[in-house]
Amino acid sequence: MNAHNKRLPAGGRIDRSRPIEFSFDGRKLAGYRGDTLASALLANNVPLVGRSFKYHRPRGILSAGPEEPNALVTLGTGGRREPNLPATMLELGDGMAAESQNRWPSLAFDVQSINGLFAPFLSAGFYYKTFMGPTRRAWMVYEHFIRRAAGLGRAGTEPDPDRYEVRHAFADVAVIGGGPAGLSAARAAAAAGARVALIEQDFLLGGQLLAERTDGKAAAWLSQVQAELESFETVTLMKRTSAFGLYDGNVIGLVEQRDQASPAGGARQTVTMLRARSIVFATGAIERPMVFPNNDRPGVMLASAARAYLNRFAVLPGRKIIVAATNDGVWRTAFDLAGAGAEVTVVDMRATVSAALASEATRLGVVVRTGSRIAGLHGGHAVKRATLSGPDGRFETACDLVCMSGGWSPTVHLTSHLGIKPRYRDDIDGFVPGCFPADRFGAGAMMGIYATPDAIEDGHRAGIESASFCGKSTPVPGPRRLDLGETITAVPRDVSPAHRGKAFVDFQMDVTTKDIELAHREGYEAVEHLKRYTTLGMGTDQGKTSNFAALSAMAALRVATVPETGTTTFRPPFTPIAIGALAGRATGHHFKPFRRTPMHDWHQANGADMLEVGLWMRPWFYRQSGADVNEAYVAEMRQVRQAAGLMDISTLGKIDVQGPDAAIFLDRVYANGFAKLPVGRARYGVMLRDDGIVLDDGTTTRLAENRFFMTTSTAKAADVLSRLEFLLDAAWPDLRVAVTSVSDEWAAMSAAGPNSRAILAAAFPALDVSNAALPHMGLLESEWEGRALRILRLSYSGERAYEIYVGATAGAQLWSHLLETGRAFDLKPYGVEALGALRVEKGHVAGPEIDGRTTPDDLGLGRMVGKRNGFVGDVLRRRPAFTAPDRQRLVGLECIEDGKRLRGGAILFLPGEKAHGHGRGRVTSVTYSPERGHYVGLALLAGDVAAEGSEVLAVYPMKAETVRARIVSPVFLDPQGERLHG
Repeated sequence: MNAHNKRLPAGGRIDRSRPIEFSFDGRKLAGYRGDTLASALLANNVPLVGRSFKYHRPRGILSAGPEEPNALVTLGTGGRREPNLPATMLELGDGMAAESQNRWPSLAFDVQSINGLFAPFLSAGFYYKTFMGPTRRAWMVYEHFIRRAAGLGRAGTEPDPDRYEVRHAFADVAVIGGGPAGLSAARAAAAAGARVALIEQDFLLGGQLLAERTDGKAAAWLSQVQAELESFETVTLMKRTSAFGLYDGNVIGLVEQRDQASPAGGARQTVTMLRARSIVFATGAIERPMVFPNNDRPGVMLASAARAYLNRFAVLPGRKIIVAATNDGVWRTAFDLAGAGAEVTVVDMRATVSAALASEATRLGVVVRTGSRIAGLHGGHAVKRATLSGPDGRFETACDLVCMSGGWSPTVHLTSHLGIKPRYRDDIDGFVPGCFPADRFGAGAMMGIYATPDAIEDGHRAGIESASFCGKSTPVPGPRRLDLGETITAVPRDVSPAHRGKAFVDFQMDVTTKDIELAHREGYEAVEHLKRYTTLGMGTDQGKTSNFAALSAMAALRVATVPETGTTTFRPPFTPIAIGALAGRATGHHFKPFRRTPMHDWHQANGADMLEVGLWMRPWFYRQSGADVNEAYVAEMRQVRQAAGLMDISTLGKIDVQGPDAAIFLDRVYANGFAKLPVGRARYGVMLRDDGIVLDDGTTTRLAENRFFMTTSTAKAADVLSRLEFLLDAAWPDLRVAVTSVSDEWAAMSAAGPNSRAILAAAFPALDVSNAALPHMGLLESEWEGRALRILRLSYSGERAYEIYVGATAGAQLWSHLLETGRAFDLKPYGVEALGALRVEKGHVAGPEIDGRTTPDDLGLGRMVGKRNGFVGDVLRRRPAFTAPDRQRLVGLECIEDGKRLRGGAILFLPGEKAHGHGRGRVTSVTYSPERGHYVGLALLAGDVAAEGSEVLAVYPMKAETVRARIVSPVFLDPQGERLHG
């Protein structure tokens, strides 16, 4: 080891035969297989790795696990760029490119570190007090600068080229944690005959045992137990896998990182939803930092982390080291560091220590100062000196590393996700899980059992009990014993004296003891209020190292106990998880399953541009009609108006309604009556929500006395079916009615236009489709090619039109048959763009008008409802606000400026009014009308200014357009209905 490289010449669990090159902030560095990014940075003598959130203070590596608050880096470039990753959890990979965050222009010189000079003005809650004036709109000025300064890392904006997976797995026993307790639990459960999943976030099993020397009995025990577990066919070892959440039914959310040495092409991350019959929590404990001035300087590290870097990674992170102790356990770190050649001073708060510790310290040359504490640290980008306070007063001493241990906090986060309240134990001065349900068990340090032999014994017990819960009771051999000679002592409460300088409680969010004192003075004494006022525990680390120190500080200020002060609520995820991992392959077109009509392949083969409409793929327009949608849809409109068009309407919701009370049911569901509808006839209906707002519209046909065929809009098909089922189950369970979706049973197509009747007569020569036999809103049932055939004479376009239904498997065949037969009558297919335009010309309302805010009266359908009552939504639709004179109602608009067009979403104003705010209404649907020769549209306009013939201004702010329009009837075509009735 030299001044520029802190790697020891031997030891550790790294593979020195496999060197790895990586970069940090563009600087080329080297490490080994088995390193983490953090250990490799320490080995390369890189103490400064980040800047803090608020003050931009220099920060170094604090821990060796997922609790790391300081060493957050951005990994990768381009679409693979991922920010806010703890360097302590990143397995070093060849070519890894990492960069520091939250600094400009560089890590060594960060301009925003000037914030430290303004610390008195940036205390807790400053943003609630500072950015409130001097005017009401002042925030709009501040916001830009605040957002630029906020955040830590910067996410990538390019598409992520990597693949992510989501899978499901099952186990009898899930053991979370691969330390000594977890290993012992997994071994016992497997020996009892259970299927076991052992989950470990690290890329090696062992937990705290990895911080032991590799030539000792801990390494031998670990090797034996791991080999034993690997011999069980019923054990799945899930390394590199974090349990991020616990959910109902013992479902555990897991995310697995890809092995950096694995071949390219595999999933970058895999989310597994593991369903376990029982769970053993062996999640260990997190070492607590100590609170003293400048405890955030680079070179200040948790004692357990320093020991891990020394023994696991063969990195001696300092040469002149101070170990701040509050318990016997931390002395083992001091002894290992001294044994590696460091000059070590132990500063122990306790007045006396055991003779055995003092003797070993003397043997290794460790200086011991009891009854002492660190009163402050000095240094900029690295710690240089420490001020110590003890029985002999204060004095300074040189140092390049400070190791600290304020005790341990059991990792109870996962157990709290389903509502188990943490329970305080005075003997360990910490919280452990409360009462477990019968299918969950805890073991080891997370239960406050810190001694390795006891943790192994406890894990063995938990493993047997969890397997027994699953009905597995094969006799199990006793646990493998391991005694590391630890002494477990109570940790004295560190009630620190008043600090001069910044003493940090939450390193990531820059929360100091003074911030907690301020919160107390201003009345934010409740833990949840303290958290939100100071932002304590709201960083990516979720306060894993800061929560207990904050609770203790607030308890002291309130002159209360820690359990009286309470705890915050732990929620998923335990560690951050990438959105890409949660999505898996469900991105882009794979986000939701596509639904395709029976004629889908025909559409694609014949030049249709397809469009996503809800879950359906529908033909937008056909290339044979025009080069783009604007040209094609107008041509297709003309085709329907002048000859005939064929439209695929298989996407409509189709619901079969049967039962003796079916007519009564529909009479209550629809705002207009259906009880007296004759058999063989259809009726247009409007369905309301309870609040009187229109839910959906559609047609329902009476097939028989007690059977109806309901069609709904494509978008609302599932909602309507769910609504009908709810009403039958909850509102009217006495009605004898069954509703069944038959949407996938039928292929449907609509032939519309002046030639449509002639086409049907030629396609079905045995059927009488005359006006007398099949009038408007009439039904004809028959067969075609041995399949049920249903023809409804309904029109959405304003032309004579027929909806033709046939079994889904015969849909493509009938479609081709109609086109072939209709060729002599100039029949051509048309798409949904033309369909929408045709309905606008006719004045039919659809989704843009039925938007969850309109009533039947708003849409001009009030006469259809008449004076009926007793239907869903009847009472609340009569509210005064719904009948106010200025309530928006449906009108037609026509553009009266040559060369201009109306746009959907435009805001309507009266001439002379200032174009500001929500205006008098809005344009809902527009189209170019070949019949009128200009743009027309439907709009919702305030009733008190909606007189036909009046002029309005249609303002479209996104394109800075203002267009004059005239209010007209919403029916632009054939107001008497002669075309559709002829």
